[in-house]
Amino acid sequence: MTRVHPLVSPWGRFGLYSFFLDAPEPAIVDTGIASSPAEGMAPALEAIGRRIEDVRWILLTHGHIDHVGGAYALWELTGRRARVVIHEADAPMLRSRHAHVEEYLSGRGRYLNDPDGAAKVAAATEAVISGELEPDLLVRGGETISLGGGVTVSVHAIPGHTPGSVAYVLDGQDDVFVGDAVQVHGAANGFPGYTDPVAYRASLERLRDEVRPRRLYLGHPYRRADGVPYGVELDAGQAREAIQGSLDVEAGVGEAARRCLREGLRETGSPYSPFAPVADGLGYTGDPTLEPSPFFTSMHAYRAELVRQGTIHHG
Repeated sequence: MTRVHPLVSPWGRFGLYSFFLDAPEPAIVDTGIASSPAEGMAPALEAIGRRIEDVRWILLTHGHIDHVGGAYALWELTGRRARVVIHEADAPMLRSRHAHVEEYLSGRGRYLNDPDGAAKVAAATEAVISGELEPDLLVRGGETISLGGGVTVSVHAIPGHTPGSVAYVLDGQDDVFVGDAVQVHGAANGFPGYTDPVAYRASLERLRDEVRPRRLYLGHPYRRADGVPYGVELDAGQAREAIQGSLDVEAGVGEAARRCLREGLRETGSPYSPFAPVADGLGYTGDPTLEPSPFFTSMHAYRAELVRQGTIHHG
């Protein structure tokens, strides 16, 4: 059995979680931010008798800065010997800091009414992304990665949170690493964030019905309806509960968002404008301006969905 060790790095309101797979060719899933490899991972590995220099695989679940930010720094600490893996759809986020600014401007930034928003995102990418990096292996889902000694990891595409979100499954023991693809009620902001609600639901159903984790490893302590967070290592029962809970939450959010969009968006003085009826209907009282602003990320995703369907017009 391949041992899995969570590696925790602090960052603002979020704990950043990476996972060490103690295989013949050791792997780390997700990399936190620029400081995480040296300040969080290296001491944690030393405490269990392992060396960060020996890591041979860097497996990235998606392209957000708190998951890829430490990739270059970790790669450097391995003597540039580790192979870096990411889905092709999220690879631009690893290759380019500016891709994160473009993502902000094309989505949630349209609603935050912050003239300095793009500059703030650019500053954040400079502070927390350790370097731009070309991946060694681009995946699309369906691949198998050998970690030596008969240990393999299978790759499953689970888009929704981002276009290139993936799950890595330790074959034979059904340990599943999903990054931020199982949102439940969200993490610190208390709201689930995804860029494509249809893909998000389909991915959750695939995790529930096909992948069926024996253990599920989450990128953050996502929250139940009562606000109590799950841990980041869930057993099979907790995994089923979190996945089904995520589906149930999306159904409620989706119903409120689509109703609001069909009735027509109205600009108001609400911080949730033009989606104030959604927050009111759901009883959501979190701060929608706190980055990464999952409220507006998801609202924009529903808007884009209805535009694609021709239900509403782009505007």
